[in-house]
Amino acid sequence: MTNFATTAPLSARQAVLVAPGHLELRDFRPPRPARGEVLVRVACALSCGTDLKTYRRGHPVWKLPTPFGHEFAGVVVEVGEGVRGFKPGDAMMAAPTAPCGICFYCQRGQENLCAQTMERMLMGAYADYLLVPAHVVARNAFIKPEHLGFEEAALLEPLACVVHAQEMARPEPFESVLIVGAGPFGLLHMLALRARGVREVAIAGRGAKRLEWAGELGADRVIDVSRNDSEGAVASLNAGFGPDLVIECTGQLDGWQDALRRVRRGGRVVFFGGCPADTTLKVDTRRMHYDNLTLLAPFHFRPRDVKRAFEMLGEGKIGAGAIVNARRPLAELGEVFSMLERGEALKCAVVP
Repeated sequence: MTNFATTAPLSARQAVLVAPGHLELRDFRPPRPARGEVLVRVACALSCGTDLKTYRRGHPVWKLPTPFGHEFAGVVVEVGEGVRGFKPGDAMMAAPTAPCGICFYCQRGQENLCAQTMERMLMGAYADYLLVPAHVVARNAFIKPEHLGFEEAALLEPLACVVHAQEMARPEPFESVLIVGAGPFGLLHMLALRARGVREVAIAGRGAKRLEWAGELGADRVIDVSRNDSEGAVASLNAGFGPDLVIECTGQLDGWQDALRRVRRGGRVVFFGGCPADTTLKVDTRRMHYDNLTLLAPFHFRPRDVKRAFEMLGEGKIGAGAIVNARRPLAELGEVFSMLERGEALKCAVVP
């Protein structure tokens, strides 16, 4: 069992993205938590597709240089005044955002659209220590169940995104679902659907290794879209009617168009992967109307989605930790992104 210090040192390390492709591991002094805040010793931070894209080309919201990383779990070192429910020595898991609770969107149950969620997003998980702000501690932080490993606990945020999307899509046990994209989010969707008891879950994607992982993790059908027979394979789903639900997880315009093309009459499409700015989707309005299609575009998550993700991880039925298939120390963070670009891992655990 790993032992974690419960007092903060005078000096620690924190990864800073200085510019696209330029990471620095800097020394910093972990701050004392103010009212409502919690200082955590990071036990595990996970790589993320958004982190990879930001590493490659920056991010429209996160101004560089910036502390880097946002999926984490760890051990509480110190708590600020007024914190209830956490004490030094507690294992903690949290999402990196939380809504204000009082704005127009929060009052309508659309906390995922609250401006605070992105403006005050917690960054800096690729580090020895992380200060968790009061708004996150109050709404989207939990004591990690003892039986749950730190790696799987760090999946709370991405799983909350999946929960939100599937709550909008409402997959039924008798349905056939096609996931477009065999990356970490596609496979997390697949695991969540299997846990819900959905009858048939197929994954369509590229890359022999990713498709192999999809099969090993339990996909009913794995379809290589680079093959000439891929269209026929998708059309044969659901006794030849095509999928009831298509979940697009590539975040590419071609993937969005493909998802819209593959869904059956009367079906639903979830555009889960966000496309680049100024991207335009062409929609056949005749098919949309006469085929009675439902198009959904979920973004981020709400506190109730985070809570449900926490419950699912605690129940131990989803097996989400299986998508974390590489581990590296914090000092090798640059190599983590090189490895992800080479397609050698789905998600990597960065362990200080």
